[in-house]
Amino acid sequence: MATVGPQQLVEHALSVTAADGCVVIVTDSGSANLRWANNTLTTNGVTHDVSVTVIAFRGDANASVSGTAASIDQVTALVEQADAAAALADPAEDRAPLAASLLSPDWEDDPARTSIDVYRTFAADLGDAFGQAEAEGRILYGFVNHEVTTTYLGSSTGGRLRHVQPTGHYGCTAKNTDLTTSAWVGGATRDFTDVSAYAMAEALAMRLSWGERRIDLPAGRYDTVLPPTATADLMIDAYWAAGARVAHEGQSVYARPGGGTRIGDQLVSAGVHLYSDPVYPGLECAPFVIASGSSNSSSVYDNAIPLSRTSWIEDGRVASLMQTRETARLTGQDVTPGIDNLVLEIAGGAGTDLDLIADVEDGLLLTCLWYIREVDPQTLLLTGLTRDGVYRVQGGEITGAVNNFRFNESPIDLLRRHTAASATAPSFSREWGDDYFSRTATPALRIPDFNMSSVSQAL
Repeated sequence: MATVGPQQLVEHALSVTAADGCVVIVTDSGSANLRWANNTLTTNGVTHDVSVTVIAFRGDANASVSGTAASIDQVTALVEQADAAAALADPAEDRAPLAASLLSPDWEDDPARTSIDVYRTFAADLGDAFGQAEAEGRILYGFVNHEVTTTYLGSSTGGRLRHVQPTGHYGCTAKNTDLTTSAWVGGATRDFTDVSAYAMAEALAMRLSWGERRIDLPAGRYDTVLPPTATADLMIDAYWAAGARVAHEGQSVYARPGGGTRIGDQLVSAGVHLYSDPVYPGLECAPFVIASGSSNSSSVYDNAIPLSRTSWIEDGRVASLMQTRETARLTGQDVTPGIDNLVLEIAGGAGTDLDLIADVEDGLLLTCLWYIREVDPQTLLLTGLTRDGVYRVQGGEITGAVNNFRFNESPIDLLRRHTAASATAPSFSREWGDDYFSRTATPALRIPDFNMSSVSQAL
């Protein structure tokens, strides 16, 4: 049977729909992965998937139906389901005219691909790292994944847009042979040409050496350095909470007391800049809206709207919130849809997390956070646990590993209270990066009174 290209699936869906308007999103995704444990590669795999979303618009209503589909008949079935659902749907609050016709010059190009060959250099070097770890009494466990997704978006208004999104990440945990000490490193990449298995293994060896001395500490507030990965863990929550509707309704930290949003208000310290930019080097992402469903911060009616650099916090003031065209009407602000990357810059930030540590007389260095959950949306208070390495800092030097903690903190408060920041660098959230949001660039932050609310028994 002849292969049906993504463009053909889009054109067929648009030609057979009986709706007043239609948007079709076809994603062609391929991934390659490696997994290892006990200093040995254990599995590898390659996957390929084609999914189709059909959004049918009828009058003031719409309906979205998604499914795996690679044939004309499968797409026809999705169109029929979407058309039928739209005929029965209630009027949509976010209704708006579909975006104007835009055409990608590469619309006719085939989907981009990845393969296990993306790890040719990394895998060979990883084998050497296994041998060294075995000889020196360390055990390595980890996973790498590389995915390339090509999205084709077509609309009944004539729009035909294509975007290729490479997404990769690596993560490795090291333990000593008696399994009493662990350390983790990880990062994001577009193609693995910038990932060194040797550097990864060396960083883990250094962190395990820090943990050779064990120090037990009670809960309390500590002068704490958060490396870029932990900063990313928390700033993603700050970004996801920045929906204009929930702020307008008084349900988030971005809500102004007495009504409305805090756009224009000084929310955090001067010099703090939080923004998204689809062309930020190394974090490139879709330059137009791709929305398979509507939510508080996205709208299917906004599909294909162009995206550009958007400041969320500028010099400490709230500059924008995630706005659909509907919420922009409610708030009287510009349309600023969400973008699939996030950058935090602090004026005067310089050096690395290790440079920040050199000025800490008595405090802690975290490495990563996990199981982060929201406690109070009004203050964006979060709780979570430390994991795989909390280190004691004395006189500007790391003197040992301490027990894990549960923390209670708000990322907004941290942006008010920080006393120093490193330069912004590509980062990777261990909590959210694997499955949800991997494109971040953040600095390390020094927090003079980070709240470790209780001791955790987790290793």
